[in-house]
Amino acid sequence: MRQTSTLVALAATVSTALGAFQGFNYGSTFTTGAPKQQSDFEAEFKTAQGLIGAPGVFNSARLYTMIQGGTASGVISAIPAAISTKTSLLLGLWASAGEDIFNNELNALKAAISQYGSSLGPLIAGISVGSEDLYRISPTGILNKENPGVGPDVLAKYIKMVRDVVANTPLANAPIGHVDTWNSWVNGSNKAAIDACDWIGLDTYPYFQDTDDNTIENSKNLFNAAMQATEGAIGGKPVWVTETGFPVSGKNFGKAVPSLENAKTYWQQVGCPMFGKTNVWWYTMQDASPDTPNPSFGLIGNQLTTTPLYDLSCKNVDLSSSTSKSASASATATSSGSGSGSGSGSGSSQTSQAASSTPNPTEGAGSPGASNAVPSSQLSIESSAPATTLRPIQTGTGSGSGSGSGSGSGSSNGTVSTGSPSKPTTAPSSGVAGMQSGSIGAAFAAVMAAILAL
Repeated sequence: MRQTSTLVALAATVSTALGAFQGFNYGSTFTTGAPKQQSDFEAEFKTAQGLIGAPGVFNSARLYTMIQGGTASGVISAIPAAISTKTSLLLGLWASAGEDIFNNELNALKAAISQYGSSLGPLIAGISVGSEDLYRISPTGILNKENPGVGPDVLAKYIKMVRDVVANTPLANAPIGHVDTWNSWVNGSNKAAIDACDWIGLDTYPYFQDTDDNTIENSKNLFNAAMQATEGAIGGKPVWVTETGFPVSGKNFGKAVPSLENAKTYWQQVGCPMFGKTNVWWYTMQDASPDTPNPSFGLIGNQLTTTPLYDLSCKNVDLSSSTSKSASASATATSSGSGSGSGSGSGSSQTSQAASSTPNPTEGAGSPGASNAVPSSQLSIESSAPATTLRPIQTGTGSGSGSGSGSGSGSSNGTVSTGSPSKPTTAPSSGVAGMQSGSIGAAFAAVMAAILAL
């Protein structure tokens, strides 16, 4: 068993050395609540792969559920769409609606393996069990009346259940992890969840950190501080950036001002240094589908087009980044922050600063919204996890993010976040090989080091 887990961790190291996955988050429904069909996902995936000026091909998709909208446990149509478009997948299973619903997610996963296994296996970047569940049971999440979450022991149990399902299948080597906020990861009481993961997913949005200096000029510092705090708390496991972005339009939040220019600046300062090096699923390509949320984070408007709203190129951009564990700046987390449900994400929290040059990460909402992330047919989710809008908290410290599992109907203020990853653990098939470029020598060295450690 120890050798198996070591080899999975080794795969993460090797694939990181070989390159990184880069893509976007995708909900299962439109803002009208209508479930997306295979043709809808195919159109979205093809658009992402053809974005003009993008630094490399964005051919990876993060999902929040395995279940197709309008069904109890049918396989989400994003899977055949990914196979047809050669899009790699970070699969997701919704974990905060009780074990019966989680069993439906497992049944959909089993069906996907049975139906698409040999074609699906090479496209899997990883599997996320839940999203921001730990945040939602934190004091701030409870105070904000967020959707139900689950504790670390339940997540560890669910992760084991997923491992059992994928064992001896084409997905057997898929790295399994969980996505949450940085303050959830630095909370020592969540160690059981960390120990159960092969990788750690981070959701972080400086835009929502209104008790900090969240100007666009300081957003890179806030992002780096969140990354460093997470890396320092998880015992060397890979950190995948599962959600981050900056709105192109909408209301001001603290000192953060949504605009095309500021969204472009955030892309250049935060995204460009990571692309090709760290696994990133950006939030997001399109969230106006068709209604435009407030705030809106989409790179494109309410029509699918390969022409982005701002220049995505990373030319003449400073690619230096302090997101590695070797960075000198440090951050100290003291408690959980706040997050958002299926309405507009907002909120605030506060941390103490460990270094005056780099602010501590604090986030009001890791997930802008979740109304189109989970199937509208999951009425038990809707009843047990009603959508709520985040209320800013001024007294808490730390960073937080939240997401809901609502049905997706109505005018949501986000696209995907039902839950709401950066270093791959499995090499993609030739169809997604363009995302994996890097140092073969470093990979070989990592292989040898891991083998010697066995």
